[in-house]
Order: sequence, then structure tokens, then C-alpha cells
Amino acid sequence: MTATDILVTGARIPGSTATDILVRDGLIAEIGSGLTAPGADSVSAQGAVVLPGLVDLHTHLREPGREDAETVASGSRAAAMGGFTAVHAMANTDPVADTAGVVEQVWRLGREAGYCDVRPVGAVTHGLGGHQLAELGAMADSAARVRVFSDDGLCVSDALLMRRALEYVRAFDGVVAQHAQEPRLTEGAQLNEGVVSDRLGLLGWPAVAEEAIIARDCLLAEHVSSRLHVCHVSTRGSVQILREAKRRGCPVTAEVTPHHLLLTDDLAENYDPCYKVNPPLRTEADVQALREALADGTIDCVATDHAPHPVEAKETEWEGAAMGMLGLETALPVVQRAMVDTGLLGWAEIADRMSHTPARIGRVADHGRPLAVGEPANLTLYDPAASWDVDETEFASKSRNTPYRGFELPGRVTATFLRGRPTLLGGKLT
Repeated sequence: MTATDILVTGARIPGSTATDILVRDGLIAEIGSGLTAPGADSVSAQGAVVLPGLVDLHTHLREPGREDAETVASGSRAAAMGGFTAVHAMANTDPVADTAGVVEQVWRLGREAGYCDVRPVGAVTHGLGGHQLAELGAMADSAARVRVFSDDGLCVSDALLMRRALEYVRAFDGVVAQHAQEPRLTEGAQLNEGVVSDRLGLLGWPAVAEEAIIARDCLLAEHVSSRLHVCHVSTRGSVQILREAKRRGCPVTAEVTPHHLLLTDDLAENYDPCYKVNPPLRTEADVQALREALADGTIDCVATDHAPHPVEAKETEWEGAAMGMLGLETALPVVQRAMVDTGLLGWAEIADRMSHTPARIGRVADHGRPLAVGEPANLTLYDPAASWDVDETEFASKSRNTPYRGFELPGRVTATFLRGRPTLLGGKLT
């Protein structure tokens, strides 16, 4: 569809009685009921919920270096399938995204693909080595305008280096996104430390390894008055630490993944490596604490941690398998099951946790905007009444490592618009 004007009809707009949206020249031109627009292409929403285009703070697109698992183009298509209009691409590529040159390469690849805006995340340390700060200022000043920095996959475990990074990014309103994992406490760890790991004979991954780093970094962020973001929170102890830090006024935000809102370590009973992830799946008590924290705002947003891997990296014995799960194409249905269908959040709050807030944290100015006249037409149409059986062979991602294979999930993304241009329509990429 190439028409300038698009009229979306029959929609459910959270917080509004309006049902129609007219898109013109990439902007929302009119919102109301019974709208007409001669010459416009009409898209029937058929009762679908309209959300501002989703924004992901935590995506692994693998390019450059691991194009066998994912490329910026294939990951962008997966993002559009999942209703995302902007994603932040993590730095653990090969070469590492620790220079202006590499982040600009990723940014340009995203522009060429055109299915979503790709915002590169810069590495905190050179080569993810944890010993020397990367070129933070150069990446911030580059064409990619990097504002989020992370060694995700690895923890910035050196407290002095973490302090210096927090101080450095303050100059350009950046944020350090920490992968909270004390490395000495998790050497060789395979699964959440607890009853299941003991029964399976797998080396346990203690919750305190995450919680100790979060506690330390909240104190550092508070001390230097700089923004800290905590990646993929997974334990109820972490929730307690974050809640207390926010009570004190610490400038910290946090994310939770869809899979940590739904899945537990019990699923590892059959040693299927599709459930191997970092941080590991935790207990039902942790899942409930994470849901409550997302509902009350202690955890600010949902981020997918989309982590594609080639087949050979997952179809092997547990201890040798790669850590990570696909997330972009199933995120909204999983969040619906965990948060909406349980009555913990409504669709207006989902818009906040999956669009408005991640855009604000990542400083993405033209995404996560209100559904209002004059705003960019970054839109997601989502049918919460639909249901589907997950078939990974139908995914747009190059990889197949989903933990939801064979699951029946609620809801389907039916359309995604990037600045008024449909990237997904009728459930099909355009």
C-alpha cells in the first residue's frame, strides 16, 4: 500500500470513545468516529486495539558478524511482525559496537531495511572486555546518536569502571543499561539455583548474583546523579531493591522480559535448551513478584531480549547450548496472557510499558508518542480476541529458538505502521 492517506476504522483506542484514525503524510491527521476520507486507503481494524508503535529497549540483531542467526533486515521484519516500530540493537556483535563506525553501520542497515527504526546500543567497555571505557562520546555524537550503552551479555563488574561510565554518559543525557550478573557467583552456572537445578544436577545460578549488582549500581547512580537502567530483572529480591532505590529517589529504571513474566524453571525438567536463557528462568514466586512490580511501576517497561541463535547452537546438550530466546514476534501476546488476561494491566498501561516508557528511557523522541492529532503515525493494531498456535517456521526471524513452540497464545498483531507507512498489514509484511 503506497497511498498517502490511510483511514483506520473500527478501532479500540485506549482511553477514548473514538474508533477511527486518519493518517496523512506520516502523521495522525484526525481522530474520531464515523470519519470519511475520499481517496484514502481504508484499513478495517475490526475491533482491534490501537497502540502507539511498540519500542524495544533490548534486541539482539547479531549483525555485523553473526548473520547466520539474524540480520538487521530479518530482525527488523520480526519487529514489524511483533508490532514494534523502534528497537535498540545490542552491542555484542562482531566487531563489537564500541565505535562510531560500527554503530553508524548498524543504524544505516536499519534505515535501508525500513521495517522499523533501529537504534544502536553502544558498548560500555572496549570489546566488551570490562577493562577500558569504549568511545562513548564519539558514539553519542555519531549519526546514530547513541544514548543507551550496555555490555549486555556481560556485566560491567568493576565498580570503578561502572562509576566512570555513569559519570561520562551524564554529559549527554545517556543511560547505562546494566546486565546484572556478578561473574564470580555464576561461573559455570546453568539454571536458577533451587529445587529444579538440584534435581537435574545442573550448577545453580543464585538470585543474589543479580541482586548484588543491582544494589551496588543503584548506590553508584544515586551517588553520581546519573541514569541507570537495569536489564531483564528476574528475581523478587531485585524487585525489592529497586522499589527501595526508587523510594529514595535513585535515578534508576528497569525492564522485564515477556518470558520472565510467564515461564518458570520447571520447564527445564526435560533438559530442553530452548529454555536456557540469561538470566535464567526463575520460580513461580519470582514470576508473581515481577508481574506485580510491572503493574505498580517498580519495573518500568517490558523489553524482549530477543536473542536469536542458529539451530546448531540450541539443538545440543544443555550445558553446551547457547543462552537466549526469540522474543519480538511473541512479546505482545505473552504480555497479554501474563498481565492483561490476569487483570493486572489494561491496554492504556500496556501502551505505557511497551511504548511510551521505553521510548522515554531510550530518548527516542518520535516514538512512544500519544495517539493524538499531529503526532507521528507509528501505530500497532492488535486483536486481543484472536488466538494462535506458535509455529516457529512461520517467523520472520532467521532463527527458530522460541520457548513457545506449540503454545497457544492469545492475540495477534494485525498491522504495524511506521510513520504512516504499513510495514505489516493483515498479518503479512508489506
